[in-house]
Amino acid sequence: MKAIMVVGTTSHAGKSLLTAALCRILSRRGWRVSPFKGQNMALNSYVAPTGGEIGHAQAVQAWAAGVMPRVEMNPILLKPQGDMTSQVILKGRVAGRVSAADYYEQYFEIGWQVIEESLSRLSEEFDLLICEGAGSPVEVNLKHRDLTNMRVAKHLNAPTLLIVDIDRGGAFAQVVGTLELLDPDERSLIKGIIINKFRGQRSILQPGIEWLEERTGIPVMGVIPWFDQAFPAEDSLSLLDRSNNTASRELTIAVIRLPRISNFTDFDPLESESTISVKYIGLKDSLGYPDAVIIPGSKTTIADLVAMQRTGMAEAIQNYVAAGGTILGICGGLQMMGKLLADPEGLEGQEGRYKGLGLVPLKTVITGQKVARQRLVTSNYPQPGLPVAGYEIHQGRSHLIDVEGEDGKPMFKPLFDDSNLGVVDISQSIWGTYLHGIFDNGPWRRAWLNRLRQQRGLKSLPTGISNYREQRETMLDALANLVESYLDLTPLQSYLDK
Repeated sequence: MKAIMVVGTTSHAGKSLLTAALCRILSRRGWRVSPFKGQNMALNSYVAPTGGEIGHAQAVQAWAAGVMPRVEMNPILLKPQGDMTSQVILKGRVAGRVSAADYYEQYFEIGWQVIEESLSRLSEEFDLLICEGAGSPVEVNLKHRDLTNMRVAKHLNAPTLLIVDIDRGGAFAQVVGTLELLDPDERSLIKGIIINKFRGQRSILQPGIEWLEERTGIPVMGVIPWFDQAFPAEDSLSLLDRSNNTASRELTIAVIRLPRISNFTDFDPLESESTISVKYIGLKDSLGYPDAVIIPGSKTTIADLVAMQRTGMAEAIQNYVAAGGTILGICGGLQMMGKLLADPEGLEGQEGRYKGLGLVPLKTVITGQKVARQRLVTSNYPQPGLPVAGYEIHQGRSHLIDVEGEDGKPMFKPLFDDSNLGVVDISQSIWGTYLHGIFDNGPWRRAWLNRLRQQRGLKSLPTGISNYREQRETMLDALANLVESYLDLTPLQSYLDK
């Protein structure tokens, strides 16, 4: 099978972005392209149409290639739980929970098996695989059991591109050091170097490029400028790069940056709104009084709830809501907003019963069976009759208790036609849902934002807009156009033409 491998000198060098760009560039040139990442460690995940869970970055890369996401594109997904353990997902399904020390002993052989099986399956349907590595390919203490970098490249005999983030400094040392630490058969696969996130003048960089090419004998195939858009991120490290500028924005929405925040790609559509400032608030930061507060998903809901209580953020949120603020909880955030969370089997760590924020009359029990499925429902609020698509990923089972107020009337109502997916209070200030991707739905997002705008005396925004997937397509095209204009694929052309 034909494949191109993308590895990086470090995490956050731009592997996911380059892979997505190559998927779009080469699919536009007529190739049937599929992304692939053998093993991913991420808390941003997506549910494929078959119900299997993969890294969200691989879903974006699939969309870039113009194909549907599938579990073979990311056969191993590790979801860290914060206690030196991770949930292991093989081909979309939960296989267990394991410590870092025991992972490779228990899962190395079976992990490589599912990688080989997935590669074989993809090769039957696609002309070309664009394979992404993870972290650095030369972590000397881990290299002998690395499942997703040069082991995959050698298995496929794939020409490999090495990408480096020049914005953080030390790019030349990172490239040379990485090449020095590769084994000779691995180094021979490196066919090009790509310098990413460049903000300066190319003429100033040129002497360094010439030195690097002479020193390594490998061409610099591209110098990619900084891509100034909120491209869907793979891990929370990218949140450090996001601007909190509020000067020209009409509304501010605060997202609580939980220690184990997951699926914060839910908020990319909000960041695409020119009138909205999305601010990520740490647990020790001042909450202030934003127009809305969102408690996002979490891989370990109870641990993050306890962290909020210990830092005072829980009390700050309760005071904010009592003062009339608007709050939305998504997945784990919804569970935290309830009255009680129970983990009778200690699936998240320590078994027990924990008091929630008490904002929603909800009781949640953490169970062993994970719910992972796509959903299409109809909204009841803030505007009835809107189609809303998204996906569930959760292990808790929740049900409402004591929903009636003093007058005997319900204080909370179903948010959708499926009452299990979310609730809203009668004042429409307390919202909660299990549905990830809710803001991807343009009309629903605008209807929800318009309630916030009305409270500020602002004119409502049009709700007859497209869903975020169309904006994402535009962004993927912009990314591919940018990369293509600065990337010379000539060194790979003879391989592709075979």
